[in-house]
Amino acid sequence: MKLYIKNMVCNRCKMVVKSELEKLGLQLLSVELGEVEILTTISEEQIMRISKKLETIGFEILNDSNSKIIEKIKTILIDLVQNKNNDINITLSDYLIQNLYQDYSKLSNLFSYVEGISIEKYFINLKIEKVKELIVYDELSLSEIADFLNYSSVSHLSNQFKKVTGFSPSYFKKIKESKRKELDQL
Repeated sequence: MKLYIKNMVCNRCKMVVKSELEKLGLQLLSVELGEVEILTTISEEQIMRISKKLETIGFEILNDSNSKIIEKIKTILIDLVQNKNNDINITLSDYLIQNLYQDYSKLSNLFSYVEGISIEKYFINLKIEKVKELIVYDELSLSEIADFLNYSSVSHLSNQFKKVTGFSPSYFKKIKESKRKELDQL
């Protein structure tokens, strides 16, 4: 049985969810971003208990199909930015089609309707948050960050960064205040 879980955005989230579900005595087959596969079928009462437990730590079980699709889109995009951004050489729309096996216009319309933002803008926001993270860590140059996140140039990254944040990357680096957002807040 699969459960779809909102706000699972990193490996730490996976570990926390896995730990909490195991504490409830569930045998898990897999724990991935946004979904957990349980060995056996569970009752509605167990789902409610799981739901209450997960809500106390910032997660939510998704029940309707549209919410599941939206969460899958977000999970794929987060994983893409965090782990695979340089590994793809196809368009974002084709990448989503390959991973979700659905028409992109349907996915795009649903995402925009529910989230109030296009998939592309959401993806840009994720990339900019990653840029902020990398700037704060101060381990890579802006050129290396642009390359790492598959920007065509430093200029493109800088222009997009300023458009989203209102700051140039160099100014952001100087202030380094808590200008970053948590991924589940995007």
